Amino acid sequence: MAPKVKRNLCALCAVLLSSLLLCSCGGSRYPVPDRPAVESTERQFTAPSDGDLIAIFTTSLGEVRAVLYPDAAPMAVYNFVGLARSGYYDNTIIWRSEYGFTVQGGDATGTGTGGSTIYSDNPIPLEADSSLRHYAGALCAATTKGDPNSGESQFYFVTALPDSVDEEMQSQLTQNGYTESQVSAYAAAGGLPYLDNTDTVFGQVYEGMDVVDKMACVDTVTDEEGNDTFRPTEEDTITIEKVTIATYPGPTAEELAQAAEASAEDAASDDGAQSQQTQDGQ
Repeated sequence: MAPKVKRNLCALCAVLLSSLLLCSCGGSRYPVPDRPAVESTERQFTAPSDGDLIAIFTTSLGEVRAVLYPDAAPMAVYNFVGLARSGYYDNTIIWRSEYGFTVQGGDATGTGTGGSTIYSDNPIPLEADSSLRHYAGALCAATTKGDPNSGESQFYFVTALPDSVDEEMQSQLTQNGYTESQVSAYAAAGGLPYLDNTDTVFGQVYEGMDVVDKMACVDTVTDEEGNDTFRPTEEDTITIEKVTIATYPGPTAEELAQAAEASAEDAASDDGAQSQQTQDGQ
């Protein structure tokens, strides 16, 4: 996704309207979106089935769970899965946080300019599928320089507000061949339909959207000219501690914490043994 993707004016209006909400993200200037449950037959709003491939994001703000769609976006999914299992995403940061739009991570350098793939670092082509849309909560492959065939390790979550797709846009979607169910889902959940044919959707948050919204609410750095860089401040750094790949329903948060603790203990034991061997060899 290009950093300067043009955002629809209705999304900006939604931000202003939502500022009237009493609830806020801690000390942030942004309010927490009030997201009603979406009743829809669209697959992104259907509960995962046993055995479905999922990704569990353990972050400094909480846990996020997303179902993955290898049938619709195989290259994007298997790239993400391969990198996650290799530990590529461990202790990386969310480097972009744009309220009402997206939060983006997946760059090991933390700058927003890096990236990698399991395909010898060759980029991933666009895998647009008509059954997957950029609804709020969608997990998508980020691209660079406006090239839809430039996907790598970076990804983003859509954080569009619930009322971001107004009646005029809904009418446009209908005219462009979207199904009644898809238009209704966009109306209820909000989203970024203008990215549907430019970026790949390869997953959907089914648990922890409140955590994703917290990511979008943090304070961000402004440059010398007063422009928002959408980069979280140092005090509001968001860390992706680990991405675990599993099959639904997957391990519980407690089981993941126990596994992480055991792994840390094993690592400490290995370091101790190596240190002892070094001393013995001297």
